Amino acid sequence: MLSEIDTTETAFDATVARLRACRICRDAPLYGPPLPQEPRPIVQGLASARLCVASQAPGNRADKSGVPFMDPSGTRLRDWLGLDEAAFYDASRLAIVPMGACFPGYDAKGGDKPPRRECAERWRAELFAGLPNLELILVIGQYAQGWHLGRQKAGLTDTVRRWREILASPGTPRVLPLPHPSWRNSGWLKANPWYEAELLPVLKTEVAHAMAPR
Repeated sequence: MLSEIDTTETAFDATVARLRACRICRDAPLYGPPLPQEPRPIVQGLASARLCVASQAPGNRADKSGVPFMDPSGTRLRDWLGLDEAAFYDASRLAIVPMGACFPGYDAKGGDKPPRRECAERWRAELFAGLPNLELILVIGQYAQGWHLGRQKAGLTDTVRRWREILASPGTPRVLPLPHPSWRNSGWLKANPWYEAELLPVLKTEVAHAMAPR
């Protein structure tokens, strides 16, 4: 007879397997034109994970490698978290669940398009149901923040400014909002020095606690 954790692990793995075979946004898109390339869903996690990076969508480099955040954004994110690559890619401790599991393609200005809406609607709740041990979810960018915190009228900057209030909110898992670590956001970081001075030290402490052996 499978233990409860084994049953959950099997359920999560089964969900990820179905997600990786998903072609909704390519073959039956509900919002806009079809995905411009073959889908390559990228998700990381095991039921034992206590920390989750709730991100936007894989970038082009991640799409080509099949590894989430294997790019300059990932380098910055790991620095923010105080983790090396070995810890960051330890699926037993850290899950990565993007709003859209596939690279969405580029917009007319050369930036990444928003995550495909079909993906979150179909898969997100089921994925998180398979991660019952989460203690902390790091919500990166406005799309993930909208999903986990509800639509924020004030915008990303004010949402991240409220990080203390959000982190202290009752309930589990706790949530901590972050900006996207893209190098396109270097100007935002310079304009908001409180982020690195006040939030990052707490972020590193919270991540270390969630990742520590139990």
